[in-house]
Amino acid sequence: MGGELRFMTPQPFAGEMLASLRDISSIRHYPAGTFVARVGDPLDRFVVVEEGEIEVVDPYTNERLVPSTLGPGQFMGELSFLNAGSVTLATRAAVDTRTLEAPRAAMLDLMARVPEIGDHVLTVFAARRRMQFEEGRSAIKLIGADADPAIQRIATFLSRNRIPFQSYDLDEKGDEARAACTIAEHKPAVIVGKGHPVDDPTPRKVAALLGLDLSTSDPEQFDLLIVGGGPAGVAAAVYAGSEGLKALVIEDSAIGGQAGTSSRIENYMGFPTGISGTDLIFRGQVQAMKFGTRFAMPRAVRRLEKAGDGFCATLDGGDTLCARAVLVATGVQYRRLPVPRIAEFEGAGVYYAATEMEARFCRETEAVVVGGGNSAGQAAMYLSRFANHVHVVVRGGSLASSMSAYLRSRLEADPRISIHYGAQLAGLEGAQHLSAIRLTTPDGERTLPCSALFLMIGAQPNTGWLSGLVDLDSKGFVKTGAAAGVASDFQTSQPGIFAVGDVRANSVKRVASAVGEGSVVVSAIWSHLDDAAQHAALSVVESLVQQESGR
Repeated sequence: MGGELRFMTPQPFAGEMLASLRDISSIRHYPAGTFVARVGDPLDRFVVVEEGEIEVVDPYTNERLVPSTLGPGQFMGELSFLNAGSVTLATRAAVDTRTLEAPRAAMLDLMARVPEIGDHVLTVFAARRRMQFEEGRSAIKLIGADADPAIQRIATFLSRNRIPFQSYDLDEKGDEARAACTIAEHKPAVIVGKGHPVDDPTPRKVAALLGLDLSTSDPEQFDLLIVGGGPAGVAAAVYAGSEGLKALVIEDSAIGGQAGTSSRIENYMGFPTGISGTDLIFRGQVQAMKFGTRFAMPRAVRRLEKAGDGFCATLDGGDTLCARAVLVATGVQYRRLPVPRIAEFEGAGVYYAATEMEARFCRETEAVVVGGGNSAGQAAMYLSRFANHVHVVVRGGSLASSMSAYLRSRLEADPRISIHYGAQLAGLEGAQHLSAIRLTTPDGERTLPCSALFLMIGAQPNTGWLSGLVDLDSKGFVKTGAAAGVASDFQTSQPGIFAVGDVRANSVKRVASAVGEGSVVVSAIWSHLDDAAQHAALSVVESLVQQESGR
């Protein structure tokens, strides 16, 4: 997405597009050596160079980070601008420089009104993010993700959300690695900018520094609160934004949901050679942000309450957000098996996703995947490129009913993969890190050396936060349509609350289905909001008439 920045021909703003920018911008002057933006500053303005040069600064050496600079007609920023994020790479004037600076809201409005401007900015933003992510250009440095589960969780959060960062092992060589480890006092740590390590680092703390943890101090009500950032939620975010709804997506871990844990999806239309779940959903997130939809993560909704004509959600930490309608798109999560020490080894050998980040922890070792569905099969195929051998543990006697035929045949034919039918996980071994697992098989108990165990079984719906407002089936999935006693296919038993994707009872558990449901449901939500607005307006008129009659 966004193409290769290094191969793109610079196309500075000029002519009518530059004139349109001037209409919404103010002029600022920066003497040579003056910082235009520092790490952590809010991305609240769109900056175009009118005269002079702007350079990207290495936050640790204070020298120019890349050879190229931004000249007249070129602009600063990357995708975080769309979501009102924070600066992760500082910039300064290389020579005396004059800029045009437009407020973020005005720039987003201009991008929506003039597609040529929007497409140009989005293409450059996406290409910059891609290059920064692939090359690790960022002021965020992680030390010791290979040894510390807390740092590893942050690495996974950043990686799955396509946020650029650099990662160093504690014993890594090289000047940059040694400098970072010195700042961190040779202990696992997260460093943002040139300052001190983040105290007790968590994904939430790092997200707050990046501007991803939405401030809830704004009392303005949202039209739609989308809870869950998987395929269904992100598809709804795209269509809600395109229909002019003020929407917010709340995601408790990473955009992509369970689909984001898939290293390769080959049966999604339009991608004949496959695409990772993370990349697919990331593209949708960019589309949604283009239309003005905001994303807040990692935040979880703990409780939902009816409030007047809408709903108020209480988030972890006690913050409250209100919206006129709610879309439940929380999907399902892999079950934690009732095996001793599972929780102890999470992040230290036990994983629930098989992306590039997790794959680095199973190089040249034995990896085990527990599960018989498509996600487990895709994980096994992907991990076999890194591990010495991959073992797939399947409870049943066949994969025919749970895995697509094309994937099943690949697993069975791959000499790097062994499938253990009729087997179950019985125990884990290791000190600080997982070193082996025990299996019960038809031939008795067996021990396998293993330092990376991937659990991909079960489908538990995330619905506890709904606080009894909607009807659920016996397994906790949300009833909609006829099952909920309503006409709309995605309406729940509570007017104003809709549900799509895997969390919906009787839904088809496929990425394409979830995307389709998320796209279609917005029409029903828009109709609900429109009807509610008309009813409110009619109530106001009737109230005025009654007041006049009483005089």
